[in-house]
Amino acid sequence: MKFEDLFLEIGGFGRFQILVLFILCLPRINLPMHFLLHNFLAATPSHHCAIPPQEAFENLTTEEVLLISIPRDPDGTFRSCEMFSQPQFQLLLNSSLQPENSSIIQHCQHGWVYDHSQFTSTIATQWDLVCEQRGLNQATATFFFIGVTIGAVIFGYLSDRFDLPGCSSRASVSQTPGWTEPLPGGPLCVPAERCLPLAGMEWVDIEHRTFSGILTSIFWSIGNMLLTLARARYVGWKTWSTNGSPVFSPCTSWVPESARWLIANGQVKQAHRNLLRCARMNGRKDFTVSTEVRNWRSGHMFGVAFSYYGMSMNLTGFGLNMYLSQFVFGIIEIPAKMIMYVLVNRIGRRQSQAWSLILTGLCIGANVIIPKPFTSLRSVVAVMGKGFSESAFTNVFLYTSELYPTILR
Repeated sequence: MKFEDLFLEIGGFGRFQILVLFILCLPRINLPMHFLLHNFLAATPSHHCAIPPQEAFENLTTEEVLLISIPRDPDGTFRSCEMFSQPQFQLLLNSSLQPENSSIIQHCQHGWVYDHSQFTSTIATQWDLVCEQRGLNQATATFFFIGVTIGAVIFGYLSDRFDLPGCSSRASVSQTPGWTEPLPGGPLCVPAERCLPLAGMEWVDIEHRTFSGILTSIFWSIGNMLLTLARARYVGWKTWSTNGSPVFSPCTSWVPESARWLIANGQVKQAHRNLLRCARMNGRKDFTVSTEVRNWRSGHMFGVAFSYYGMSMNLTGFGLNMYLSQFVFGIIEIPAKMIMYVLVNRIGRRQSQAWSLILTGLCIGANVIIPKPFTSLRSVVAVMGKGFSESAFTNVFLYTSELYPTILR
């Protein structure tokens, strides 16, 4: 008997599957709090060189002190990483004048002053990861995804060796970060992200597998939007680093182990008990299953992830407020997933995947060409590109979970 035939007996999408999906969707809300936290944790607010106090400044306002101490760019904004070696008092008479001798401009010597109107603190402001040190700030995202890569190997093996829901639950509980760690939890986010949708998709029949994958993915987008609404501007990075705590992870302890995984590992009796539990909750009569039940068997990921996270973690690069960008980037994912649900059933996985990637690339290329003053147009194109990249990401999860057996999923 093929595994798929069992769902004709126990119910392929009944009360049991609905309850499992509901429980698995809740922890998905929590995951963007880790994967996209870098946008706020390492945000660099407006800043300028710290100006040492002098007696000559006693009768000057803050704006006047900035005017004679910090050089400006042609657009009139003060430079973030340079200052005059000596105060330029002549600028008080005519602010349009600029010193002719560039040698009087030097790098910051006394630290920086930050605009705290958006953030109480970030790792950039606490450790001055700006100007010459800004590369270290961006490196934190790299360290996070190195951890994700390691976690994909280690916990991918553990989830196969032990169990999907249990591994996911333990990983989620373990990823609560301490306040001293700027970007922890990377290796532990992977099993939670990968195991949750797989555990849901393996309990439904073929007809509802796409719906299951899309539904759990939509809750990621909801968490993406909630990340913006968490009063980010009023807390520091230490508080932010604990906002990703696993609020819903205990729910996964109820989810029964995937019968597909149990059968693939020779645990047919336990698989039969879980299937019987499903059948009873769905109102079906008891059934028997042969011990010869066979498990169903049958590169895009790098390109998809590269474009998705490349756009998701460049909130300030499209001319919008970063909070607005985060929210819009999250909300555009929901219609993108719904459109993908229709397309994969109409034109198939392969064509949907190809065109979503092509359109993502076209939007990214268009934003390279569009001049920066056209902020509105750049923002619209960026949002469209984000939607197409999310469509590709959603489809690659569906496609690969259907192409590969349980052992490789």
